[in-house]
Amino acid sequence: MTTIALLGTGIMGAGMGRNLLAAGLTVRVWNRTQDKALPLAEHGAVVCATPAETVAGADVLITMLGDGAAVREVMESAADALTDGQVWAQMGTVGVGALDELAAFARDHGLVFVDAPVQGTRAPAEAGTLVVLAAGPADPRLDPVFDAVGSRTVRVGDQAGAATRLKLATVGFALNLTAALGEALALTEGLGVEPSLFLTAVTGGPMDNVYVQTKSKAVLEGDYQPSFTVRHAAENTRLISEAAAGAGVFVDMAEAAGARFRRAAEAGHGEKDMAAGYFASRPAVGVPR
Repeated sequence: MTTIALLGTGIMGAGMGRNLLAAGLTVRVWNRTQDKALPLAEHGAVVCATPAETVAGADVLITMLGDGAAVREVMESAADALTDGQVWAQMGTVGVGALDELAAFARDHGLVFVDAPVQGTRAPAEAGTLVVLAAGPADPRLDPVFDAVGSRTVRVGDQAGAATRLKLATVGFALNLTAALGEALALTEGLGVEPSLFLTAVTGGPMDNVYVQTKSKAVLEGDYQPSFTVRHAAENTRLISEAAAGAGVFVDMAEAAGARFRRAAEAGHGEKDMAAGYFASRPAVGVPR
């Protein structure tokens, strides 16, 4: 039976862990704040005290951590327990520079490295309907993992790093859309119009979609339970800007969105869902009327 070592059980990792267990896989889990990992024990996971204990003898390693520095720190702490041939799926969004460093770490330790960030937030992670963007060796040990956590896998080639580059483009689109939506709702209210009428006006038209409905309702109802936090949104825009600079591409909207998310975080909304980027327009304003 395939044994999975899951490092990181936050908003995304917890849902992924439950789906791995539901698929009948043996799962060991670790999280820096152990309380976030303990609920997975109720579903059959083995909660480990250290990263080294988690990865020892595992067939597949999954990292689902906040940033590249955290991934590197955790993997270095587990280095003595790693063995040649283990497959490592790096599934968080860490940016191009960090990804290249992690791939080098994998080569130095004889790991089969697969760049596999996921597209989706809390709800699809819990439902097992993430989209996995995978670049690197098509190792069959990962098939049951990707099937358990995602609705489909998009292959982005054999070169690790290509999936991370694609993820920056897709997440950038979502971040830009979220920022534009928050600004539109704040402008509607600021101009003295009931903000719910913005949603009424676009519903059923060419600008309507599930994302617009979901994020608009979050703002209108003041429900900021995080699927993807303002803080992480700001960090992702930074990664996008860095990658774009290296490619000679202007990303004006991503940079503007990043400024909005940082402003919202500075106003105390950093751990709320990124829909709370709405507060960047009028940080002194509470929930819309």
